[in-house]
Amino acid sequence: MINALKIFLPAVTAFTIGIFITPLATHYFYKYKMWKKVSRDKNIINDENNKFSKIHDVASEISTPRVGGMIIWVSVILTVAAVLVADYFLGNELTEKLNFISRNQTLLPFISLIVASIIGLADDFLQIFGMGKWSKDPMVLRYLKITVILLLGLIIGLWFYVKLGVSSLYIPWVGYISLGYLFIPFFMLVMLSLWSTSIIDGIDGLSGGVLGTIFMAYTLIAYFNNQLDIATFCGVVTGAILAFLWFNIPPARFYMGETGMIGLTVTISVIAFLTNTVLLLPIIAFPLVITSLSAFIQILSVKLRHGKRVFLIAPLHHHFEARGWPKYKVTMRYWIISIITSVIGVIVSIIS
Repeated sequence: MINALKIFLPAVTAFTIGIFITPLATHYFYKYKMWKKVSRDKNIINDENNKFSKIHDVASEISTPRVGGMIIWVSVILTVAAVLVADYFLGNELTEKLNFISRNQTLLPFISLIVASIIGLADDFLQIFGMGKWSKDPMVLRYLKITVILLLGLIIGLWFYVKLGVSSLYIPWVGYISLGYLFIPFFMLVMLSLWSTSIIDGIDGLSGGVLGTIFMAYTLIAYFNNQLDIATFCGVVTGAILAFLWFNIPPARFYMGETGMIGLTVTISVIAFLTNTVLLLPIIAFPLVITSLSAFIQILSVKLRHGKRVFLIAPLHHHFEARGWPKYKVTMRYWIISIITSVIGVIVSIIS
């Protein structure tokens, strides 16, 4: 009972904090016009440009704040602070139990969330307040982001390898295989791959619902692994995402932006390695994976098949829009698939 309470109370706290800080945050988001000045359809070429313009609400995109992900990580920080303050002043058995920041389990994912979110916020600010080409998400900025993500992955991978002594990969029903120093580039590849899924942040409520489900799955996985601090941390992130989602469902008051997507995808990478479920990521995070894969397939098809496309528009959720699905239908069905695959991932984690 006390273990369930340890997870539930901080998660509810994060949700409550998120709900209360959002109106003030939203006021400043709109006051300082924290939205992109150039719509994505300006960067889509040839006939895809016309198709995208027909299904996409351009006016909404260039008048809706892009930094809503701040609600999530600020809520997490404030929840951690509330728990630490309560433990410091009250110092009883309950408050000590509720303190979920531990060096061996949650310090690394917590710091990773904050650092990656700040990197994402810097990218958002470049596209919001930047002048000239910096407001149009130029290729040089994309390459710069890839470099920064790889560098961050190198640092965290080295921490796993040197500080935590992790150099093995767990394969379900098989056991551990040693990667040696190759663990570090493998970690970097996983982190970069998950970051590439940030393109899912394109429809009201889509990214929040999918990411919330993934973190809920990791709450359960860590709980069954008896990693209670990680379970609590994931529960707190889930609560913060639900607060974000409360205001992100149609019509969205803000979008997650890179500050949310980079922060959360980097954190998922860290949590996956800490819980030995990296190879289950394609199942647990299936909507993210298939969305990123659809864009990759589209690019290869255009280059190798002389302009022929597999999808009407990539990534996948815009393909469904182009086929006539309303946005809410795309979002709801993504949520359903996310719940199903997350449950499958949790079950496989438990029985393997």
